[in-house]
Amino acid sequence: METMKYGNDVNPVDYTINVIGRLLDLSRPLVMGIMNVTPDSFFADSRVQSEEAIRQRTHEIMAEGANIIDVGACSTRPGSEAVSVEEEMRRLAFALPIIRETEPKAILSIDTFHASIARRMVEEFGADIINDVGEGKDVDMFPTVAELGTPYILMSTAANLHDMLINFSREVQALRALGQKDIILDPGFGFGKGAVDGNYTLLSVMERLQVLELPILVGISRKRMIHQLLGITADESLNGTTVLNTIALMKGANILRVHDVRAAVEAVRIVEAMRQNAEL
Repeated sequence: METMKYGNDVNPVDYTINVIGRLLDLSRPLVMGIMNVTPDSFFADSRVQSEEAIRQRTHEIMAEGANIIDVGACSTRPGSEAVSVEEEMRRLAFALPIIRETEPKAILSIDTFHASIARRMVEEFGADIINDVGEGKDVDMFPTVAELGTPYILMSTAANLHDMLINFSREVQALRALGQKDIILDPGFGFGKGAVDGNYTLLSVMERLQVLELPILVGISRKRMIHQLLGITADESLNGTTVLNTIALMKGANILRVHDVRAAVEAVRIVEAMRQNAEL
């Protein structure tokens, strides 16, 4: 029945990525903890700038069960002020050695849309993954990540699934032609979909992205699609975030990118327990 489609559980794509010689199995969903080394990211509790705050947040993310730390130095919230490449580079160059010293085994993802920053963070500071919210708008990004050989997260700014699939297909083909092996798709909730409705339309059919046979990352944590819909603030949006993360898992998400790691890890455990004990 048509009304039952939202109750169907979709397993994540069975996929393994190579993180600097370390194989990471994405067939069981993983959690990526957010660290913003910025003064203006939309969720204040995610902002860390001092050495002590960076150490504390690093410990917190890993202790709560995250597999990956995603480090961003340029806010992408609506209305945020542009940051120069030099300033973004400075912030990351300060933070990454502290994170590495604090948690040497942590997998580090760099949230940037600048190829020059991606290159320096991998070559000089040993970053493991590049998370590009610009969908390759920097013309040097695709050749750079292919040369570096790091897994690459490609985020879509398309308004709907139809356009997203067309764009992703073209972009994945271009990346493959350059020799890029590991690609993770991010549908880009909160980017180009409108404040609320377009995001929920996309979420309702997100599992159709699996036609591309690539892992899916969902970054929905405390976003406007939650707090504007519910008439609350980002600070009050943890419950809504957990609800949407659970839906995303049942729509086939391989990675959850979140501010609140413990809640996301618990959501993964619950959904996986349901899958393991499901009646055939």
